[in-house]
Amino acid sequence: MRRALAHPAYRRLFLAQVVALAGTGLATVALGLLAYRLDPAGAAGVLGTAFAIKMIAYVFVAPLAAAALSRLPRRAVMVGADVVRLVVAASLPFVGEVWQIYVLIFLMQAASATFTPTFQSVIPDVLEDEEDYTAALSLSRVAYDLEAVLSPMLAAALLLLVPANALFFGTALGFAASALLVLATAVPARRVEPDAPEMPFGDRARHGTRLFLRTPSLRPILALNLAVAAAGAFVLVQTVVIARSSFGFGDEAVALLLAANGAGSMAAAFALPSVLRRLPERPVMLGGAVLLVAATAVAAAAVTAPPLVGAVAIAALWFAVGLGWGAVETPVGRLIRRGVPAGDLAPAFAAQFSLSHACWLVTYPLAGWLGFIGLPGTALVLAVVAGVATVVAWRLWPAPSAAPAESESISG
Repeated sequence: MRRALAHPAYRRLFLAQVVALAGTGLATVALGLLAYRLDPAGAAGVLGTAFAIKMIAYVFVAPLAAAALSRLPRRAVMVGADVVRLVVAASLPFVGEVWQIYVLIFLMQAASATFTPTFQSVIPDVLEDEEDYTAALSLSRVAYDLEAVLSPMLAAALLLLVPANALFFGTALGFAASALLVLATAVPARRVEPDAPEMPFGDRARHGTRLFLRTPSLRPILALNLAVAAAGAFVLVQTVVIARSSFGFGDEAVALLLAANGAGSMAAAFALPSVLRRLPERPVMLGGAVLLVAATAVAAAAVTAPPLVGAVAIAALWFAVGLGWGAVETPVGRLIRRGVPAGDLAPAFAAQFSLSHACWLVTYPLAGWLGFIGLPGTALVLAVVAGVATVVAWRLWPAPSAAPAESESISG
């Protein structure tokens, strides 16, 4: 990973990602407190709606933004998105109505749905060496996991010194720092085929999805996204129920179990650069998906165990889910980089961003609504969903000898 960070341009972009994620983590905590202040009785509903709006923005805005901004310099797109996020974050402390939260959250997440795929499309052009790029993918995974673990701790420390609404100003500072770091980076120009005809807007918006459907090596990613979302949704939605209701522990147990999941994902991220030097992506990603399925299925029994035994078992299983999650998601960028022409990286990453979040938009409510059948039943249903998705990915993945025939599938 140090080799990737030795590149000055990538180092600045990685720091931009880290500070932006830290700001986003502060906003997550502050948003919950703001929802409670505005509507104490309905705070959970407000947050649930806000997170649904976030997913809707991710699913629909990413491909549209990629199409609309396809000819603009990528540095300008990222800086512009950061400025929008900065303005929205700085406005949130002054919100007085719930509907204003929904509008501002949509704007912030629409900007994130513009920034993130653009950022992802830049990294392969900055780091042309395959090993350096793999290290960058792992670093990105670590950054997301650290945001989930450390941002709440940072928020708790800041709340000892400042009121809750001031956390949004910390978010704004994170986006400001991200914009300055991107502005100070020499971002390579988009690679555009000189003789390529200009696509109509609708075709540009659908282009990334078509790439996934037409490229044999990318089709399995569509199914693996669902496997990750099914197992991940059970962890993120039901951990609080498992810790508090099933085992009778306090809030600290919820945090520790979720930390175990993040630790597994980070362990995968640190191991993958060396693993992918020896193994191709196919066994690594399918193996990770199998681990997701197995851990979620075993959780159906673990949630009925005595509290102490069950908690230890769930912590180990959540670590395994994190390990599988990281093994599936981290190498995706390598497949996209290898499977599409350089000029199509932006729409391809936008499509992956959108399609993966569409899976979460389905599995999040599924994990919550299935509560009426009990935790074991919910775990088994989501394990079956992840298992079917894994089998589909295995069937869709072309045999190694078929891998070179990428360009033919794209041009059709």
